[in-house]
Amino acid sequence: MDEKRIQQVLTIEKEAREIYDSAIREAEQLPLTAEKEAQALVEKSRVEAEKQARELVAKAQAEDEITRILAAAEEKAGRTKGLATGHLERAVGYVLDHVAGRG
Repeated sequence: MDEKRIQQVLTIEKEAREIYDSAIREAEQLPLTAEKEAQALVEKSRVEAEKQARELVAKAQAEDEITRILAAAEEKAGRTKGLATGHLERAVGYVLDHVAGRG
């Protein structure tokens, strides 16, 4: 073989070794990269789950407050209706007494 061919073979072998070494380094980094990505995904999922939990709790509390307010309003409306009915009966009695000349 001539000198030029030997140099080409040596150059090709050197490039092949560099590619091989680079592939080994990348392969060694893959588990670390995968672990970091998995941790980031777990953290993102945890944050999202906490956010959803807070929203559900807030919604449940709001619904409880709405239920309480509606119950109080219905109770007040019932009392007001009872008072109005009593006043109406008294007013009708008053009018009848006046019409009948008793008042």
